[in-house]
Amino acid sequence: MKITVESRTLGDVVVLVPEIFRDERGFFLETFRADHFRDLGLPFEFVQDNHSRSVKGVVRGLHFQWDPPMGKLMRVTVGSAFLVAVDIRKGSPTLGKWYGIEASTDNRRMVWAPAGFARGFCALSDATEIQYKCTGIYNAKAEAAIRWNDEQIGIEWPLKEVLVSEKDRKAGSLADWLASPASDNFLYCRQAQPKIEPMSVGVV
Repeated sequence: MKITVESRTLGDVVVLVPEIFRDERGFFLETFRADHFRDLGLPFEFVQDNHSRSVKGVVRGLHFQWDPPMGKLMRVTVGSAFLVAVDIRKGSPTLGKWYGIEASTDNRRMVWAPAGFARGFCALSDATEIQYKCTGIYNAKAEAAIRWNDEQIGIEWPLKEVLVSEKDRKAGSLADWLASPASDNFLYCRQAQPKIEPMSVGVV
């Protein structure tokens, strides 16, 4: 079984789709294999798994952590959600740009967004569960957030009426983040990217 790259955007945000085996009993799929990720030029050492559940309309984000830097591999295990990544790296040609895609248990899409990107999601189903594989251990002293509706970023969320936590509602703007000393932890460095060819993948 293999994991296929569906697309790559903002330089480093990758959408992956695992192959699935179905029969009359149900289905089976591999959502992560270190050797497959290594062959795709993606991180293959994850140190923490997280699991969240949200009701329809909940927006969480835009979250990120700089010490240790935390990249996330996000996938929906129940229902559907609009997954978002925003480039917050100083000097990046795509600074402030966002990418969003609907992921669900049906289409099996997974989104990899490395450190230097803020991430969030909007729950689209009555019960939405999302799992994250993280490249860094959680550190409350080095985490931050950018407002989900920051006009400078302009994310086009799929739902008009949303539920947002008080903490996320009080988050700063992208401009606030870039003005903070901590933002120097995410400086864009132009590097040769691994060659990952987008492929056409059927959506179930």
